[in-house]
Amino acid sequence: MAGGIRENHGDDLPENHEINVTPFIDVMLVLLIIFMVAAPLATVDVNVDLPASTAKPSPRPDEPVYLTIKQDLSLSLGNDTLPREELSARLDQKTEGNKDARIFLRADKSVGYGEFMQVMNLLRDAGYLKIGLVGLETLPGAGAAAPGAAGATP
Repeated sequence: MAGGIRENHGDDLPENHEINVTPFIDVMLVLLIIFMVAAPLATVDVNVDLPASTAKPSPRPDEPVYLTIKQDLSLSLGNDTLPREELSARLDQKTEGNKDARIFLRADKSVGYGEFMQVMNLLRDAGYLKIGLVGLETLPGAGAAAPGAAGATP
């Protein structure tokens, strides 16, 4: 019978018991590319020499707002340098007016306590009372330090 279907069509081929991993590899490569692109966007690139702290770090929010006091006493919100007069407006813009947002304050070791308190007062005057202080974590007995939120003021 020409053009007919044979009943023993599949009997000539051996059964394949292997798992097809090609779709799995494709998915893993796509995820790898996504993480490679997204990882550099999640960090702040302002170089600052942070003091060390032994306090237990606080959990980090999804999108932290970093305010940095650099060695020359200039301010940076995220990666952008800004004058002190624009701090309140830029914070409102960054937090979308949410005054309960936690602001992570970082300062260089060389910044004096008086200058640090002036910036804290600017934050308080702008209505931001939840301030997390960022420093380097020092593990007991270890010389290595890692950045982290050392504590927060209510």
